[in-house]
Amino acid sequence: MPSDDTESSQGQVVRVNGTEIFYKTYSQGHPLLLLHGGTLTGDSWEPYIAGFAEHFRLIVPDTPGHGKSGTPDADLTYPGLADDMAAFIKALELHQPLVAGYSDGGQIALEIGMRHPALTRALVAGGAFFRFNPSYSAWLQGVFGETAAREMNIANFERSHPEWADWLRHLYGPDAWPSVLARVRPMWTTPFDYGRDELARIVAPTLVLLGDRDEVLPVEEATELYRRLPTGELAVVADADHGAFFAAKVPVFQALMLDFLRRQANQTR
Repeated sequence: MPSDDTESSQGQVVRVNGTEIFYKTYSQGHPLLLLHGGTLTGDSWEPYIAGFAEHFRLIVPDTPGHGKSGTPDADLTYPGLADDMAAFIKALELHQPLVAGYSDGGQIALEIGMRHPALTRALVAGGAFFRFNPSYSAWLQGVFGETAAREMNIANFERSHPEWADWLRHLYGPDAWPSVLARVRPMWTTPFDYGRDELARIVAPTLVLLGDRDEVLPVEEATELYRRLPTGELAVVADADHGAFFAAKVPVFQALMLDFLRRQANQTR
């Protein structure tokens, strides 16, 4: 373990790119880095830990701006978070880890593949997309209201998403949770469109994974992403929306990921 790692009460902390990254590790084997979704923390992977730990050494960070990790001075962006996670991989001296991300974690996985193509053995991009689409734009409108407004209307968010607000309040505290939404809002609302040349940089085998009822990612969009990847695979879970990944469909999502990840762990690049 690198000498600049420091122990914390429930995990470890390493400083990369000027920001402290909190993370937990489990088990032994080929390294598998798990990247959580926006406003979540690494603990959201808890339903998957036991199943993955039977096969891999797990590294589960809180990404910058989330959980117990520090917050960068600059705004959060997917390219910036990908660079932070690439530096994290190097700081922990992980040799060609597998990387699995969902939602924002899936976006970060795609960015790692484009920006650091030789760094990973394989990628899982769950609930991720390569361009803004009408479904996602409609979802953003429901979360933030007028996305061009200077300030987010927290009261409207609490009325329209009471369970999400209660969960954030429990996770971050009654005063801090609005700042988490404020940090992700610019990243979520900044349009992007990865071209074919950009996606062609992702040379690591990549599993595109989603539910067939995902409210922010139509199956047709995921299929187009899969077809643009040089070594892509596609898996669609029946009767699953975006949130089913951490709820009712955990066994199905995990079985599909394990099938892919175990095959890739035995390959060399």
